[in-house]
Amino acid sequence: MNVVERWGVFEVELQGPASGNPFVDVTLGAEFRHGDMTIKVPGFYDGDGIYKVRFMPAQEGEWTYRTHSNAEELDGQTGSLHCTAPAPNNHGPVQVRHQYHFAYADGTPYFPFGTTCYAWIHQGDALEQQTLKTLETAGFNKLRMCVFPKDYIFNKNEPVYHPFKKKDDSRWDFTRYDVAFFRHLEQRVAQLGALGIEADIILFHPYDRWGYAKMTPEQDYAYLRYVVARLAALHNVWWSMANEYDFMLQDKPMAVWDRFFAIVQENFSIADQAGGIMTRL
Repeated sequence: MNVVERWGVFEVELQGPASGNPFVDVTLGAEFRHGDMTIKVPGFYDGDGIYKVRFMPAQEGEWTYRTHSNAEELDGQTGSLHCTAPAPNNHGPVQVRHQYHFAYADGTPYFPFGTTCYAWIHQGDALEQQTLKTLETAGFNKLRMCVFPKDYIFNKNEPVYHPFKKKDDSRWDFTRYDVAFFRHLEQRVAQLGALGIEADIILFHPYDRWGYAKMTPEQDYAYLRYVVARLAALHNVWWSMANEYDFMLQDKPMAVWDRFFAIVQENFSIADQAGGIMTRL
């Protein structure tokens, strides 16, 4: 029996097709059931023929799951998990409480005291480790950060990791994700969580020299599904659509932003304490 604490991360790993472009060609998701509750969770391709589905159980007890996919070897896979009481330092995701306040899922009040480190995960290991060390004693419990690297004052370095692979002609292939980048991203988000810091993830921004701000709507939609599938099970994740979205309206009109919100909501459902389904943005 697989065991995971409440508001922890349960991961299903499956072997599947590696030919073609699995990021585009293969769909994967799973339904997790607990009593009369059913939660749909998206999956993702993690390279080398490996597919994953991550789930954050919010109710203790027995859960079962069943996968669904357009790839035969990934479809209909079943399993179960036992959800135990959370660790003392795991209070669950932050939610709105009494309309004007915040609290963790277990009812513990949350008073945000935040800072901004937009491009900290793109500065190289030495500075990133220094940032984490500083945050240990800085007193912040929330940090705003970007997924994409930033071309801005004090952020002129070339990042170690990029979110996409390159084509043979050295142009970015916005349909193939570099899994090393996303593993690095989720590692840093998890490290913030271990420090008790909420990660306010900024999904888009205009300060760009790599072309990430100029992707087509379809490429943007696919990217959103992928990043949400990878990070949504981490209980310290918040979602911010953009840093200064209005600078991007020429390429991304409001109808596109509306679709962005819908995609995040569709792929980020969790169970609340009362047994209902909710989304957090």
